Order: sequence, then C-alpha cells, then structure tokens
Amino acid sequence: MIRYRFELYPLDEVSPWGSDQPRLHWFGLTEGWYWLEASGQELLCRTREVHPHPYIDYYLARLWEDVIVLTPEVLEPVPDDLQPFIASDPAQWTCDPLEFVAEPDEERTDDGNADVPDHPVVTAAIWHGEHHLDLGYLRNPPKLRFWRTTRGDRDEITMDWRHKDDGEIGFTADPAVRTSVPTTAYLEAVHTLNRELMDAMGQRVEELERRGGLPGVDLDLVGLRREHEDRRHWLAKNLDRSPKTDWNVVRQGARLLLGDVQRADAPTG
Repeated sequence: MIRYRFELYPLDEVSPWGSDQPRLHWFGLTEGWYWLEASGQELLCRTREVHPHPYIDYYLARLWEDVIVLTPEVLEPVPDDLQPFIASDPAQWTCDPLEFVAEPDEERTDDGNADVPDHPVVTAAIWHGEHHLDLGYLRNPPKLRFWRTTRGDRDEITMDWRHKDDGEIGFTADPAVRTSVPTTAYLEAVHTLNRELMDAMGQRVEELERRGGLPGVDLDLVGLRREHEDRRHWLAKNLDRSPKTDWNVVRQGARLLLGDVQRADAPTG
C-alpha cells in the first residue's frame, strides 16, 4: 500500500503572500501539511517537532506538481542490466558527473552546436536523477526515489528513502528504507492525490466565490477558477508523455559511473 496523505489549513488560516499588498493565488491557497505512507512506513514525519502535525508544512501544490512530473519517468520500466545502477547511490559512483560537463569558457570542439549530445556519464546521471522526488525546498531534505521493475509476473515500483539526521532535522522513519509496491498501487496513489487535491481545491474555489474573496487580500477569483480548471487536466497530460530514453547511452554512462571499465570499453551491439 502506498498513499500520499495531506490536510489543508482552514481557509481563514492560509497565509497571504506579501506584506504591503497581501495577495493569494491557487498555489498559495494549497497551504497545508503532508506525508507519505508506504508498506507500513510513515515517511516525512518529523522528529523534534512541537507542532501538532509533525509533517511537512508546505504548499500541497508543490508536492502535487513534483509527483505529476516524476510519474512518467517512474512508470518507464528499467531494463534488468540497469537495475544495479538505478539502485545505486551517487555517493558510490567512481567519478563525479560534473567532471564531464564542459565549462562555458572552455574551448569547444563541436563548433557550438547545441544539438551535440551530452557525455554518456552526464546522460546517465540525469536519468538517475529523474527518478528522485524533488524535496530540495526542505532543510536537510531526505532523498526519495522511485523506479519500476518488470520481470515475469512481477511488475512493481521500488521506493528508496535515505536520510541522515543532522541533529536538528530528523524524521521518524529509519535512515534507509527500501520497499516495493505493485505498479498499480503506485499509480492509484498518484490518481488519489490528484483527485483529493482537485476536489479540496474545487470546494475552496467555490467557497471563495460565494464569499467574494477574503477581506484585505488581493485575489483574482476569475483567474483562480480558470487556473483550477486548467490544473484539473495536468495529470492526464503528463501521463500521455513518454520518456525518450536512449538506453545504450545510459548503459555507457552507468558502466563508467559504476567503475565497470572492462564493460565500458567493450563494443556495443
């Protein structure tokens, strides 16, 4: 089982943006808190937190957007021979991908052609990173990755959680958690998050329309309704997107990053 859980702050407790002229918009109206439940684990629950809701206190729109953008990459099955690479931690890699990124002032050998592909190491590192749920807006953020494995009757999403308590920011989950759920369960969790947030925000928009806005807050009700109707289609549009992964290039880069020199030098078919 996997489920994104959240609560929104009551409408009158939402914090307007700006001090001189307070304003609100769709994103700001999603202020609340959230966490993740997976295979009996409760993730994103903080330690040393005196708040009655010791979860991530932020805007649900950010989580929702990041989950939607991440999902097409997560649903792309990872080939068997790349399983060791996708399961690896960048701290284990034998080289730094940044060493293969040309500096802007370096002499180029491609005549400035912007279509020249990145080095395979860079391509592989980017592909690996595209399986991370972005939590970089948090202090001492955890690392949370998802990838798909299909083999025989097995079709599942692996979830990998890593976090190092710095003595100030910590979470109740173990420092390292790796678990798997059926791909259908992962996809249902994404659809449920989308449906529940769209329903909650639809009710919020209707209430604001009835109330004529919020006292002292600049709020474009027509624009708010228009944006809400547009966001209702974001998930479907993203699920129609298919990653165009060049597996041969990712393999080349992965072999270098994992230090498999012999295989990296071998001819590819």
